[in-house]
Amino acid sequence: MIGRYQTKEMTEIWSEENKFRAWLEVELAVCRVWMEKGVIPADAYEEIRSKASFDIARIDEIEARVHHDVIAFVSAVAETVGENGRYIHLGLTSSDVIDTASSLSLKRSLGIVREKTEELMEAILLRADEFKYTSCAGRTHGIHGEPTTFGLKLLNWFYQLQRDLERLDLAGEQISCGKISGAVGTYAHCEPEVEKRVCELLGLKPALVSTQILQRDRHSCVMNTIALLGGALDRFATEIRHLQRTEVMEVLEPFGATQKGSSAMPHKRNPILCERISGMSRLLRGYALTAMENMTLWHERDISHSSAERVIWPDAFHLITYMLSKMSHIVKNMVVNSSKMRENLDMTRGLVYSQRVLLDLVERFGLLREEAYAIVQENAMKCWNSSRTFSELLREDERISSRIPESDLLSLFEPDHYFRWVDEIFLRFHKEQGNI
Repeated sequence: MIGRYQTKEMTEIWSEENKFRAWLEVELAVCRVWMEKGVIPADAYEEIRSKASFDIARIDEIEARVHHDVIAFVSAVAETVGENGRYIHLGLTSSDVIDTASSLSLKRSLGIVREKTEELMEAILLRADEFKYTSCAGRTHGIHGEPTTFGLKLLNWFYQLQRDLERLDLAGEQISCGKISGAVGTYAHCEPEVEKRVCELLGLKPALVSTQILQRDRHSCVMNTIALLGGALDRFATEIRHLQRTEVMEVLEPFGATQKGSSAMPHKRNPILCERISGMSRLLRGYALTAMENMTLWHERDISHSSAERVIWPDAFHLITYMLSKMSHIVKNMVVNSSKMRENLDMTRGLVYSQRVLLDLVERFGLLREEAYAIVQENAMKCWNSSRTFSELLREDERISSRIPESDLLSLFEPDHYFRWVDEIFLRFHKEQGNI
């Protein structure tokens, strides 16, 4: 559905051919278990195993007549086997095959997403180390708050992705489940031991109870996990988009030597990759909502979920894989303007150090917090409305100069105070990564 943003890894999983290959994997596992139980003769099973294949054109031809994809598939595969093809799909209903095979595809897709997430985390941690002590303005409400470092910003991204890894693992566990329990989940034509053994062969767990399908909270968990990961990438992209604004210019996403920013304005260098990631994350959140809507089906099953899943599953995994790859490229190649960061930090002429002055008045000189706050805020408002530095205004205020010596006051305007725990914060993550 998403054309140019399809990725090779996910195309291999979500192609029409691989869908049928997964179905055949399930069918052959069931045949093997029936053979182990003596229901299918060993020579018949060997013929099925060696000959069973499919031709998509033949499946389409049959489906055009019967209007049922699994019947068309089973019929087409049986034709390739011959007489012993009659044992294929023995005791099964369509969803036994579809849902169990879908679990295989979703599980494998999550594995690729996990690998891509780890690659991004590695890139982020490298750049976080690079800019561990690169001072910049920490912003709240978009307004300068106090000094931070760009490395800490990036380390916070890394930490969020650690939680995404945990959610990916949980989603993988939730979806690693198969069902071979028949039309309404009663094992009427296929005993529970068959389901258990089939799932064992496929690397899945059997559902302890099911209807005609696996219940869709499992699949919703997967899609919500992908949406949350996409939300993390959106957060990172939005940060870079703000930092690339002309008025800020602290970080720029990569821009190729022959790249053009605008058809009308040759000077433009737009954060198009980050904007693309932000837009795609909106699709993922929509897909997560659709997955939650799919949880509510009539009785033991209807098929209102299946048409949506044919779109949202492959699209979501194509998108998140593409987004992770692009964000890795951005992080590795973004231009970080540390001198502009320091220039912007100094833009408010020292206002970012107001809390240090406030706390010094309270802790060292015993002022009531309300009194100290009023004094500092009064001077801060003067600074906002003038071209003078905050420290100059404070030195001229008798209420402050009579208490804080000038050398002590100026020492409150040094950013290093804010960074004295940076090493300890980084150490937490390097220990966890085994780097120390």
